[in-house]
Amino acid sequence: MAEWLIERGIGETRAILVEKEQVVAAAMQWPEDIPLGTTTARLIRRTKGSSRGLAQTAAGIEINVSGLPGDASEGREIALRITRTPIAERGRYKRAQGVYQRADASRREDAPSPLPDGRIVHRFPQGAWEDVWTDAWSGEIAFAGGSLIASLTPAMTVIDIDGDLPPRELALAAVPALGDLVRRFGLGGSIGIDFPTLAEKAQRRAVDEALGAALDGWPQERTAMNGFGFVQLVARLEGPSLLHRLHFRRASAAARMLLRRGELAEGTGPRLLLRAHPAVADRLDDAWLAELARRSGREVVIERDPALALEAGHAQILAP
Repeated sequence: MAEWLIERGIGETRAILVEKEQVVAAAMQWPEDIPLGTTTARLIRRTKGSSRGLAQTAAGIEINVSGLPGDASEGREIALRITRTPIAERGRYKRAQGVYQRADASRREDAPSPLPDGRIVHRFPQGAWEDVWTDAWSGEIAFAGGSLIASLTPAMTVIDIDGDLPPRELALAAVPALGDLVRRFGLGGSIGIDFPTLAEKAQRRAVDEALGAALDGWPQERTAMNGFGFVQLVARLEGPSLLHRLHFRRASAAARMLLRRGELAEGTGPRLLLRAHPAVADRLDDAWLAELARRSGREVVIERDPALALEAGHAQILAP
């Protein structure tokens, strides 16, 4: 039976859905994330003749708001329901999205939990999070006969299928891995899948049916494969996926992974050394380092090494 496991790390909370000792889905929450649900903000700009505008919370977070009534004027404090949190993308930052809520509304929607309900554990099974993290960091998942490569664009997440098998066999071999990828990376929004071109309608229909079975239980809408092998999925998007976080906030994501490695470091000694690229070391918040010192019972020492890749930071317990 599948079960969600929750690990409360330093700088992030992680969740994995484990079924038959395999991670079939994953999620992540960072403390600076703004929650979905009802909040208040000041309307700082309103589009003339439209029910849309821009609001800003007391913390400075900007929210694109829709559904504004005629009397909602600039400078006014309004209630709204956040439906999508901000998402970093290449070269830009997608603002949060929200819907105006009447101040006298008798019924307010409860804010959904940012992570699924699950059993809190001290540590995930060995290697479980590392495998998810590494795949999301690279954006690539291998399968027998080929690999999937996920790329993020402002319009959609594009998944390319590459391999040496004949087109029909390659397309069908990729389908189970596609079902795994969308769940483990927590993808949403518009997703394009570039299958090998299949000239025969019967072959395209077979891939469509296999893809439908692989995505069963994952809420989405999709197109049939066109003559060029392209399929589009549309799924609910409420916040950044693991892929977005690890690709557009790489140094920050690597810093949190380094803290996890520090927690897992084994050995005897009074000091814990974290060696990292300077960009990663700069993301190590003082409060996080203090928490790592508390959890490990050791003095934490930082060493900057520009020769290291961002993801290659490591932890070591130093002997007296």
